[in-house]
Amino acid sequence: MTTRNKVSIGDLAPDFTLPDQWGKPVRLRDVLGEKTVVLYFYPKDETPGCTIEARAFRDSYEQFSAKDAQVVGVSSDSVRSHRRFAQRHNLPFLLLSDRDGAVRRLYGVEKTLGLLPGRVTYVIDQTGVVRHVYSSQLRATRHPREALTVLSALRGDRS
Repeated sequence: MTTRNKVSIGDLAPDFTLPDQWGKPVRLRDVLGEKTVVLYFYPKDETPGCTIEARAFRDSYEQFSAKDAQVVGVSSDSVRSHRRFAQRHNLPFLLLSDRDGAVRRLYGVEKTLGLLPGRVTYVIDQTGVVRHVYSSQLRATRHPREALTVLSALRGDRS
């Protein structure tokens, strides 16, 4: 996997395979064949902002499921760290371990202030096209709300 420009709306989402919190390899294309994917990159397990964000995705999980969407979190934490994080906070979705940051680079997720791994959420439709990108390091709880709004629009739901 090589570094590329930022993935933007209308781009085909780059495919990748990473281990989930149980060590099982998960390929993006396989998940996309079944559902729309809400792929969110976050800095680190158990940090305040990331915990708030993960809980917000958890608390909205039934709404994502009702819109036929799969939430997938990605950070450079280990499989073991992801497993503990998911268990401690009852997270019902996949957490993928991008240990060397290759997938983060593949998507062009920039660091905040050159230090912190970025916090970016992508909504990817079942054909693999990126339909929405939301980037905000500080507004962690807005990521799930943004994604749900986009999913509703894609489905033609009345809010």
